[in-house]
Amino acid sequence: MDLGSMLETGRREFGSNIAIIYEGKHYTYEELDNAVNALANHFLASGIKKGDKVGLMLPNCPEFVIAYFAAVKIGAVAVTLNIMSTSHELLHLLNDCDAKCFITEEILTGKFETIRDRLPLHPELIPTKGPEKECLFWSIVERGDHTLERQEMAPDDPAVIIYTAGLTGKPLGAVLTHQNLLSQSTLVRDLYQSTEKDRSLAVIPLFHSFGAAVNMLAALRIGAGIVLMDRFSVEAILKSIEQDKVTYIAAVPRLFLGLAMSPDIGDYDVSSLSFCITGGAAMPPEYISVFEQKFPVILREGYGLTEASPVCACHRRGETHKPGSIGVPIPGAEVKITDDHGNEVPRNTVGEVIVRGDNVMKGYYKDEASTAQVLRNGWLHTGDLGKMDEDGFIFLTGRKKRMVITSGYNVYPREVEKVLELHPAVLKAKVIGKQDLMRGEVVKALVVKNAGDATDEKTIMKHCRSYLASYKLPRELEFVEEIAD
Repeated sequence: MDLGSMLETGRREFGSNIAIIYEGKHYTYEELDNAVNALANHFLASGIKKGDKVGLMLPNCPEFVIAYFAAVKIGAVAVTLNIMSTSHELLHLLNDCDAKCFITEEILTGKFETIRDRLPLHPELIPTKGPEKECLFWSIVERGDHTLERQEMAPDDPAVIIYTAGLTGKPLGAVLTHQNLLSQSTLVRDLYQSTEKDRSLAVIPLFHSFGAAVNMLAALRIGAGIVLMDRFSVEAILKSIEQDKVTYIAAVPRLFLGLAMSPDIGDYDVSSLSFCITGGAAMPPEYISVFEQKFPVILREGYGLTEASPVCACHRRGETHKPGSIGVPIPGAEVKITDDHGNEVPRNTVGEVIVRGDNVMKGYYKDEASTAQVLRNGWLHTGDLGKMDEDGFIFLTGRKKRMVITSGYNVYPREVEKVLELHPAVLKAKVIGKQDLMRGEVVKALVVKNAGDATDEKTIMKHCRSYLASYKLPRELEFVEEIAD
C-alpha cells in the first residue's frame, strides 16, 4: 500500500462517509477522491511526473488535502510550506526543492509574484479562493477527469518534503517516504483505537508533520472524518466539538491550555470528546489535571520531530500514564538514551535520545552532509536530552542543540541572530528562549547597537519581519551594552 492507494481504499470501503468538514460543508470519501484524481490528471497534463515537486503553501482547508494526495498519487512529492513564510524564505524553499508547481491562496500569491523571476524552473502557479473571480484550483477540480491511471509506489519512494529548521540549524527539507507516513497512520490508528466513526479536529497546521500524520493521515486511513479549522479560537473549537461531534484532538499545549482556562466550557456539549494528545512542546503538568477536570478525557503526551514523521514516543490509550513523561517508544520504533560516544547509558541516566525505525526519514533533500550528521548507523540523533526509567517511560531534560520551541515550532537562534546582524545598527545579537505559559517559550533577542546609534526597537523589528516568519520573530527585544560569548 502507498498513500494514494490508502485514499482509494477509503473510497471503496467508506465512499459515502464524510471525509472532510470545513466551514459547514461536507466532502465524502468519493467526492474527495474525485477531486484528487482531477487535479492529479492536471499535474500529468502539465508535465509533472514521478519525483517532481509540488509546493503547497496552504492553511488547513480542503484544497490542502486534495493537492497533497493528487501529488503523491502520481509519484510526485508534496512539499508542504509554512503559510507564514516571507518572500525571502519562500525564494529559498522553492529553489531548494526544485518545485515545478506552486499552490497557494489568492491572498498569498503576492509573495510568489515578488520572487517569480528568480525561480529558474518557473513553477506553475495555481491559486485557490479567488475573492471575486473564478478560482483556477476549483476550475481544474470541477472540470477535470475523475478517473486516474497510476502506478504503485515503492515503500521507499519519497512522498513528502517538510522543511524544518533542521537539527543542524538551517532550513532543511526532511524527505519522508510512503512507508514513513503509512507506518505513522497505522500507529496512530492502533494507539488511539480509532474507527471510522471518529472525528478528528485538525486545528494545528497540516503543513506541519504532526498535523498531517496524526490528524489527517490517521483519520483517512480508517474512514474517519477530519474537521478542518484554519485558525485557533477557543470558542470555535468548543463550538466544533459540539456541532461536529469531534472525538479526538491532537495539538500543541497552547490549544489545551486555552481550553483549560476558558470560562465558556459549560456552555457547550463536549461529551463526544474521548481522546486528546499533546505534543510539540512540554505541557505544564499542573495544567493537565485542570484540563481533565473540565473535559471527559485523559490528556496524553507524546514526543516526536519532523525527521521521525513525527511520532517517536507517546502515552497509549487505556494504559499507564506518567505525568511529565512523553510516554514509551511507539511500536516499530526503537529509542535509546546514549552518551556522547553513542553508548547506551543505564536507566534513569541522562543522555541523548536517538531513534531507529520505519518512521525515520530518508534524509535531507540535496544535503548529504547534514543527513550524515543526524543519521548514523541507521539511528536518528535527535539532539534532545532525556532519560528512560525502569518501565521504559522517557523523560526529556533538555537539548544538546541551541533551539527555541515556541507553540510547537522550532526556532534556531543563529538564524534570527544573522537576520538581526544584517541591520546596519546592530553590532551583535544573541537570541534566547524565554519561558511562556501559552507558547512554552518565546523568542527574546539581546542586541548591542553600534556606538551612538539611535535606531529604535520598532525599526529593527520591521527589518526582521522582511526576513523571518512571524513565529521566529523576537517577542521581546532588549538593548544591552555587551553580550558575553
